[in-house]
Amino acid sequence: MGRIFGTDGVRGIANKKLDVELAIAISRAAGMIIKKEQTGKPKVIVGRDTRLSGTMLEAAVAAGLSSVGCDVELLGVVPTPAVAYLVTKLGVSGGVMITASHNPFEYNGIKYFGSTGFKLTDEQEAEIESIVLDKSEPVEFASADEIGKVEPNPEAVEYYIDHISGTVGDLSGIKIAVDCANGASYATAKKIFAKAKAEATFLNCEPDGTNVNRECGSLFTEGLGKYVKENGFDIGVAFDGDADRCLAVDENGELIDGDMMMAILAKRMLCEGKLYKNILIPTVMSNMGLYKFAEEEGISCYPTKVGDRYVLESLLKLKASLGGEQSGHIILPEYMTTGDGELSALKLIECMKLSGKKASELKKVMTVYPQVMVNIEATPEMKAKLDDFEVKSYIDIETLRLEGDGRILVRPSGTEPLIRIMIEGRDKEVISALADECAETLKNLIS
Repeated sequence: MGRIFGTDGVRGIANKKLDVELAIAISRAAGMIIKKEQTGKPKVIVGRDTRLSGTMLEAAVAAGLSSVGCDVELLGVVPTPAVAYLVTKLGVSGGVMITASHNPFEYNGIKYFGSTGFKLTDEQEAEIESIVLDKSEPVEFASADEIGKVEPNPEAVEYYIDHISGTVGDLSGIKIAVDCANGASYATAKKIFAKAKAEATFLNCEPDGTNVNRECGSLFTEGLGKYVKENGFDIGVAFDGDADRCLAVDENGELIDGDMMMAILAKRMLCEGKLYKNILIPTVMSNMGLYKFAEEEGISCYPTKVGDRYVLESLLKLKASLGGEQSGHIILPEYMTTGDGELSALKLIECMKLSGKKASELKKVMTVYPQVMVNIEATPEMKAKLDDFEVKSYIDIETLRLEGDGRILVRPSGTEPLIRIMIEGRDKEVISALADECAETLKNLIS
C-alpha cells in the first residue's frame, strides 16, 4: 500500500483527507504519466457515483488533467466498471472513477484506469506519489493553446448498458428484487435488466447525495432479504455505491455471498467447459467451504491478497476465467477488466434460468464454515506492527487451538483505519470467543 494510494485507489473523507488540492495534484501527475506513454493529445473519461462531494471532485480531477494538456469527457453518474469498459470502447487514453465504493457518503475516492481498461499498476501509482509528494518532476503545465477541453458525454454509458445486457440470454420468468444502494447503479440497472427481459423491481433508487449505502445495498442485505421473502420474489441482488460488487439473497431471504456466487458460477462454467484449466481465483478471506467445494469438483484454487486488483492480476497471469472476493467483487475476464456487480447479478440469475433450480438450491453447492469478523481501530504505525515476531507468534499459537479445522487471518484494511481479524471454524461459539480474545490481545501487542 502506497503513501496516497490504498488497495483500491485514493480514498478518504471528502474535504479532509481527500480535498480538492490533492485531487488536482494527483490528476496532474496522472496526466503527465499518460502523456509520456502516448503520442498526440490524450483524452480521459471521468465518471462518478452519487455522493454529494462527487461533482466537487469531478471538477478538481478535470482541472488537474486539463491543466497538463489532457482533454476530458465527463460521463456523469456511472458504475465503476462502466468507466473501465468505456476506456477501451471509446479508445481513450485513460479513465477516472470518483467513488468510495461501499463507504458512507462522507467518504470519497479516486480510481484511475489505464488505456487498456485495467487499474493502474503499483509502479504507476508509486510514480504518481513520487511526483506529488517528492516533487520528483516539475509539473508540466500545458501552454495556453494546449490546455485540455472539458466536455460532457453522458450518452457513452449506453455502450456499457448494451454490453452487459448482451452477456446473457432471456431472463424472463424469474421475479427479481434489485437494491441499487442509492448509488451509481440507479443510472444503469433499470435499462440493463429491461434489455435482458428480466422481471425486476428496483429499491433504493433515489440518491440525494447523502444516502448512498445508508442501510441498503450489499452491506445491508437484511432488508432486501425480508422484502424478497415477504413479497414472493425468486431472488434479490444488491449492489454497493459504485456497483462493482454484488451480493444476493435467495427466495427465503437468506444471504448468497461472493464465495457462494463463485461456487455457483464455477459449477455452471465447469459443466459448460468454460472454466479455463479448472482454475478459480479466490482471496485469502474466502470461506473454507469454497475450498472444500473446489477440491470435490477438481477445481484448483490460487488465493490472492484481499483486493480485486490482486484477483485480476492472478486471473491474467494464469489466464483463468473466474475469480472474486467474498464481499461480492466477481471478475469474469471474458467480459470485463474489473469486478462488475450488474454483470455478476445477471450471470447468477442466468444460472437459475438454465438449471431450473431455486436460488436456495443452487447455493447448496458449497457448505459454509462459520466466520467471525472483528475490527480494531488502528493507525498506520499500529498496522505496521502486524509484522512483528511477537504478533505473528501469537496468531500461530492461537491457530493451533482450532485443531486444523479452522484458521485465523489478521490483516490491515487498505481503505479504512482498521485492522481486520477473521476467524473461521466449525463451532460458532468457540470462534466468537476466540475472536474477542484475539482482538483484546492484539490491541495490547500493537499499541
